[in-house]
Amino acid sequence: MLKSIAVLAIVGVASTAGAHEVSKGPNGGPVVDVAGHHVEMVAKGTEFVLYLTDAADKPLASAGTKSARAIVQDAGKTATVALSPVEPNKLVGSLAQSLGKGARVVVSATLADGHALQARFAHD
Repeated sequence: MLKSIAVLAIVGVASTAGAHEVSKGPNGGPVVDVAGHHVEMVAKGTEFVLYLTDAADKPLASAGTKSARAIVQDAGKTATVALSPVEPNKLVGSLAQSLGKGARVVVSATLADGHALQARFAHD
């Protein structure tokens, strides 16, 4: 568990350098701008979805995304959630339980074009 917390802290610090929250997205989740890409996080029940768009808010293909995962810290527990690309522009995973208020989520992935994507969210 200590290792997971350390990874969460390291990735969290790295992601804040190039990412900032923009607003609520079209699917109702918070949106983070990461180096010209927008990432919207939507968590409903145990379904966890990230929507990827470009700077002009056009869908960004998720096909070919590698090493996609979310590190979730919720209620004192840390878990890693594998994310799978689902066309046209989603990364999808399953949570063990619904996200609680104040849960922290750090996402990392490598897009098909080689761009490293890192984003950090706080669940309200």
